[in-house]
Amino acid sequence: MVDSLKKPEFQEIRPGVKAPAKDTILTPRFYTTDFDEMAAMDISINEDELRAILEEFRADYNRHHFVRDESFEQSWEHIDGETRRLFVEFLERSCTAEFSGFLLYKELGRRLKDKSPLLAECFTLMSRDEARHAGFLNKAMSDFNLQLDLGFLTKSKKYTFFKPKFIFYATYLSEKIGYWRYITIYRHLESHPENEVYPIFRFFENWCQDENRHGDFFSALMKAQPEILDDWKAKLWCRFFLLSVFATMYLNDLQRSGFYASLGLDARQYDIHVIEKTNETAGRVFPVILNVDHPEFFQRMDWAAAAHAKLAEIAASNQPKPLQLLRKLPHLANIGWQMVRLYLLKPIDVTTTRGQVH
Repeated sequence: MVDSLKKPEFQEIRPGVKAPAKDTILTPRFYTTDFDEMAAMDISINEDELRAILEEFRADYNRHHFVRDESFEQSWEHIDGETRRLFVEFLERSCTAEFSGFLLYKELGRRLKDKSPLLAECFTLMSRDEARHAGFLNKAMSDFNLQLDLGFLTKSKKYTFFKPKFIFYATYLSEKIGYWRYITIYRHLESHPENEVYPIFRFFENWCQDENRHGDFFSALMKAQPEILDDWKAKLWCRFFLLSVFATMYLNDLQRSGFYASLGLDARQYDIHVIEKTNETAGRVFPVILNVDHPEFFQRMDWAAAAHAKLAEIAASNQPKPLQLLRKLPHLANIGWQMVRLYLLKPIDVTTTRGQVH
């Protein structure tokens, strides 16, 4: 059969179960934290907002949303070759990221149950949402004759330790950038239904509201701990996490521009829009945001993305590993230099103009 010759090869740990992607600095990570420090937090100064968010979680607006309908009941053999590879990779990365959130939130819900019941219930209900997202994505992978073994992932993935405040910065941005990614794709395909290559994108409008609510929870949690937002160290860390999240998405997406092209999107313009919107949103809680309008910002991002593409070319070559490493060094140095220069661009202080950021 000709189509089968066009299908990309994926490494499998057993038939139909895809081997997890190798960990790199740009792949989704699993996190753990200091649970005792989290449990000892005093949230009283913003408890009302946290309780209001908890009521939204309890309402469970999407409890009937993640149900596959007849639009999935067809063959997807026409999505083949490079497009198929990129699509499976998109589903895998998204599933892994959602499952990472599920594991962290579930463990926080379990560990905080007796010491901070309000936070424990919030985390438990967010883990419910993330489990639905991950399961829905993993089921979508099965349409392409592959799935992830999430139990295997739980045991085999390396876990990165972050102190609670760093978890707050990172997960807040992860949830908010997830919202802007999903809603942007949804609105684009709503206007251009001819580019909807697969029905999962129809679910993104309600789906992204889960991401938005989760982000609001972390925003309220940070407001309950004003010391992690108010001092000079907070400004440095907020810049660091904003740049890290934006650069990770930008370098990943430009390397996979073919996936976005299959949806009728330009990967670079899509990322610029998502970065601008996420940056604006972060201004509602972070003391500083990045100056993404600076003429150097996306120019340096492009240079870093070009260097990242060179790294991928070298990694795909058949050269010996020592030679590959030698060839990679100048490109790694280039990416590092661009990140340093981007970090040193003067940020925008929003603490005095909070009301002007929308």
